[in-house]
Amino acid sequence: MEDYMSIHPTAVIDPKAELDTSVHVGPYAVIGEGVRIGAGSRVEAHSVVSGPTTLGERNFIGSFATIGGAPQDLSYSGEPTELIIGNDNQIREYASIHRGTPSGHGKTVIGNNNLLMAYTHVAHDCILGNHIILANVATLAGHVEVGDRASIGGLVAIHQFCRIGEYSYVGGLSGLSLDVPPYIIVSGTRGNTRISGINKIGLKRNGFSRETINEIKEAFRLIFRSPNLLMKDAINLAHEQYPHNLEVEKLVTFFRESKRGVVKQTTDTE
Repeated sequence: MEDYMSIHPTAVIDPKAELDTSVHVGPYAVIGEGVRIGAGSRVEAHSVVSGPTTLGERNFIGSFATIGGAPQDLSYSGEPTELIIGNDNQIREYASIHRGTPSGHGKTVIGNNNLLMAYTHVAHDCILGNHIILANVATLAGHVEVGDRASIGGLVAIHQFCRIGEYSYVGGLSGLSLDVPPYIIVSGTRGNTRISGINKIGLKRNGFSRETINEIKEAFRLIFRSPNLLMKDAINLAHEQYPHNLEVEKLVTFFRESKRGVVKQTTDTE
């Protein structure tokens, strides 16, 4: 990253935009009023950043991306909502991220160290944590929440108001309309959903101990693989058996707080 401002002469920057002195802006990029961009960030050719939008430090905006556009919501009438993006994010070519709505959070929020690949879409009022991967053409409808280090595969569509739990993995070509609990691997579409197990590889890579992973795995089995127990009873049993495991507590709490309901196995596991 350059330590001095580099703005191509064909770029269009509103006088009321605020750019750090180390920001790079490529050819034909457009940066609107109410945009603030932090140190070391790059806005590549032909991209559009509209305000009110705040970009933190060392963010990369790929060519033809549309950042901070008005929400695609018929009830929106030009109210002053915003988009807030943290630090060290890669937002690749043709990605689109929209501001919030007055009836939602009033803002869309993206944390730090996320990778949003080409053609991804983050709709109004979404809340994304840190170290998330959205593969090519992954699409989040309005009000979706995604936990830290979740991975969402290519050509995935997530229904509005869904929650995607931390460290979970959603397989490519999926279309989900229910919440995805933390730590699990899931794929498929409505009525044809496969839950493969826990995201063991992801947990190992992120430093989870063998004991913790095993307890998460056992809690998963209780909740998802206990045909003789009601779901609420299986959740309570998991909590009782691992009362001191923070990750199991998060898993149990996720189920108890779900408003849309949680994904279930609907395909043969054999």
